[in-house]
Amino acid sequence: MRASQLLFKTLREAPNEAETASHQLMLRAGMLQRVAAGIYSYGPLAQRSLNKIMNILREEMDAIGGQEVRLPAVQPLDLWEQSGRAAAFGEDMVRLKDRRGRPMVIAPTHEEAVTLLAKQFIQSYRDLPVLVYQIQTKFRDEPRPRGGLIRVREFDMKDGYSFDCDEDGLELTYQHAIGAYERIFARCGLPAVRVEADSGAIGGKDSHEFILPTDVGEDTIILCGGCSYAANVERAHGIKPQGPMEAPLPVEEVHTPGIRTIEELASFLGIPAAQTCKAVFYFADGGLLAVTIRGDLDVNEIKLKRALGISDLRMASDLEVTGAGMTPGSASMVGVTGVRSVADDSILQGANFVAGANRDDYHLRNVNYPRDFSVDLVTDIASVQAGHACPNCRSPLRAVRGIEVGHVFKLGTVFTQAMDATFLDAEGRRHFPTMGCYGIGVGRLLAAAIEQNHDERGMRLPAAIAPYQAAIVALNPEDSAVAEAADGIYAQLRQARVDVLFDDRSESAGVKLNDADLLGFPVRLVVSPRNLREGVVEVKPRSSDSAAKIPPEDVLDYVKRLLADL
Repeated sequence: MRASQLLFKTLREAPNEAETASHQLMLRAGMLQRVAAGIYSYGPLAQRSLNKIMNILREEMDAIGGQEVRLPAVQPLDLWEQSGRAAAFGEDMVRLKDRRGRPMVIAPTHEEAVTLLAKQFIQSYRDLPVLVYQIQTKFRDEPRPRGGLIRVREFDMKDGYSFDCDEDGLELTYQHAIGAYERIFARCGLPAVRVEADSGAIGGKDSHEFILPTDVGEDTIILCGGCSYAANVERAHGIKPQGPMEAPLPVEEVHTPGIRTIEELASFLGIPAAQTCKAVFYFADGGLLAVTIRGDLDVNEIKLKRALGISDLRMASDLEVTGAGMTPGSASMVGVTGVRSVADDSILQGANFVAGANRDDYHLRNVNYPRDFSVDLVTDIASVQAGHACPNCRSPLRAVRGIEVGHVFKLGTVFTQAMDATFLDAEGRRHFPTMGCYGIGVGRLLAAAIEQNHDERGMRLPAAIAPYQAAIVALNPEDSAVAEAADGIYAQLRQARVDVLFDDRSESAGVKLNDADLLGFPVRLVVSPRNLREGVVEVKPRSSDSAAKIPPEDVLDYVKRLLADL
């Protein structure tokens, strides 16, 4: 491809809307155009990289026995009602009606449709195991799209689905998929970390995420330096610091004028936050829910929803709290009945807490559970924090930000039971196939690769996913000698099937060289009058600060060796 014919324009500065490095660089490189919040058009350069990523995905999924299929993007709503997930996805799933008035949805994922496909073709244990996958556009109406391709509403995803006879078969397929994912990320230049994760609206039992550690990530993962424990903060468990343990003292009221937060309360009374209990109120599945947790900890809403089987959870308003007889800013479960309640098990790791007195400007000292209040359930609903002890080896845990680049799930028989998909075993008995699910966002993978591989000059993408492997930069292309030499090298590289862009534009040397660095081509070749007078072509890897001067007749072999090394 000649740059003079390529649909792109580079920018010297990134638009103000771009916050992450990947978003800034893709906009500057002319890869993206924003159409609406979280919805983008992809230019030829971006599409070339996405195609290369999709080829890697296909190669690795095929290598473990995957078969590519295509499932419908628009589906009947009743399919989702049959699985019970219409409510779970809520407003993230776009709903519409066809011309006959039938309720339809734009599928955010495809477990229901793929289970219907399996129901038709899998009838005997001899038909199992099966692993299918697709690469298809999906739409989720994210409330807060951000970071360019890191969190969007419309996106391409590789989603795979496996069907096995039993849990042992699923475990084998699951491990094969994990191996394929590790190879995919390695080929894309991503040192992704596998962590335990929550299954969310996808459902099922166990799941793991692959996280690329980066400060711009919106996920937090908890890692142990003493062992291999790693988990998303939504799923992570840790050993909380022990609070002061002492004999229970009598409850006494204390005047706390204007105090409404734990930080203010601890400072006013001169006590650590771990000596307080805070009340957090939610509206859960249509009713008020009171949560009690030690003051130095935060509620993990994913754990809370999982512990109580809640599908709809939001913070309660002050009016809803006062309507239950409690005072926002000075509330507790002391003396309160008739309200659904849960407490974190941290209330068992301490004594003589300070808690709200359920009236303005007053708190209670020496509150103890279960002497002074009761709750419906005590369990772990706290977010793990850096410094908490590892549940496996008790080493200190650390928290790291990151981007989720892949997710694998053990679904079990959730969907096959809901869709009544069965198979016959060797004795003629019916069973539900055991499912797994394996997802990778294609655009997010590209964005993550740019986040991981860039410098102050631009992108430094791995050769496997760069838009072009090499760029020929012709300086003064109006010079017939330069044009002839550059054309010859371009023809040689193309003949050898090297993926090359020929920058034949009538731009200044500075613009062309800066654009080559911005676009991150792994190898740059400079053909200029001065180089030709010396009988050389300047060849420079993007990852190096120095260039080699190579005779034109040796350029092809040199570039092929460079690309092989890269």
